[in-house]
Amino acid sequence: MASRERGAGGVQDTAGSENSENRRCISNMTTSVSSLIYPVPKGWRLYTAGDIKSTEPHSCVAGPFGSKISSKYFVDDGVPIIRGNNLKDDLTRFVPNGFVFVSDARAQEYRPQHVRGGDLVFTCWGTIGQVGLIPEDGPYPEYIISNKQLKLRVASSIADPRFCFYYFASPRYAEYVRSRSIGGAVPGINLGILKSLAIALPPITVQRRIADVLSGYDDLIENNRRRMALLEDSARKLYNEWFVRLRFPGYEHTPITNGVPEGWKRKPLEALCMEGDGIQTGPFGSQLHQSDYSEDGIPVVMPKDLIGFRISVSSIARIPEDLGSPETAGVIANRAKGATMPNLNTSLLRSVPILIAPRRLQEIYAEQADTATQLCDVLDEQNQRLRTARDLLLPRLMSGELAV
Repeated sequence: MASRERGAGGVQDTAGSENSENRRCISNMTTSVSSLIYPVPKGWRLYTAGDIKSTEPHSCVAGPFGSKISSKYFVDDGVPIIRGNNLKDDLTRFVPNGFVFVSDARAQEYRPQHVRGGDLVFTCWGTIGQVGLIPEDGPYPEYIISNKQLKLRVASSIADPRFCFYYFASPRYAEYVRSRSIGGAVPGINLGILKSLAIALPPITVQRRIADVLSGYDDLIENNRRRMALLEDSARKLYNEWFVRLRFPGYEHTPITNGVPEGWKRKPLEALCMEGDGIQTGPFGSQLHQSDYSEDGIPVVMPKDLIGFRISVSSIARIPEDLGSPETAGVIANRAKGATMPNLNTSLLRSVPILIAPRRLQEIYAEQADTATQLCDVLDEQNQRLRTARDLLLPRLMSGELAV
């Protein structure tokens, strides 16, 4: 590939010709870019996202207008719509579940917003900094971006989609994009901002090598995640078989009266908990702030940390020990009294009826489930180490500090 350098006057040719798409991207390169998050190493070239988009029609577009893709058009099966739950801001490439669908006929009205394997998707309203990379291996051949997303399909002769994903999704770059957001209560970016985002690219072969290194970590993380999901699913299925369907060991010879097997009991949840404070709500929202979080300390469990039948600590927030003291907890509880919100409260929880199996049957299940839980914990710890190693490598690779 020919060598080109970017100087005060723009891009200057220093060697022979390239293919037409490469020439088109170079010639259209803007002479002013938004910002440089990483330095431009020798031999790399400076572009903007608008410069590297594919020549295919609709390669860089916004999602459909809100009213055109509302819930009234959703069906049980069809073409999936990518929403906020499918993207993250922690270098997760894609979350391939939790889709809603529109019919094939309706999907044809959104042809410019269709994405396929290798396309990049950016959240443009709300959680700015989320970037997704559509997987090449499914689970669907095509998707539709929502009205809160932007699509970028890169020119494959110039940019490797995986390299671009890691560049734009890196924590340093995500923070920069957030700093450029517009809007008030709901931050956002538009197509103009997306197209102006700077990216430094090495030769395509180097991009692929860098992407291979980083993808190697993510592939291991994903493999562990799938193993954890299978282990959790097996424990969940065993629980349902024994304690929901009541097909526990020896069920064939156990009389059942009014849905309660002989030797079992039905009691309110409160009867199973410690007296006094067995059922508690979390702190009132205004009492605990993100500014209180620390690297070490007492874990703060949030809905995102509840995965399957366990609490994941891979990205759990923490507060200093003094914030978690009994004295502080008492202050928080007192201040929260009288707050009313439409949610599941302690009074409702106390009265929830629970079918209680004999203690020995519970222990047998716990022994089997604990084996899966322990292995999940090992895999979760491995993933934490893999993420740490990847996150240390990423800025060094994107800045050219490490050669591959």
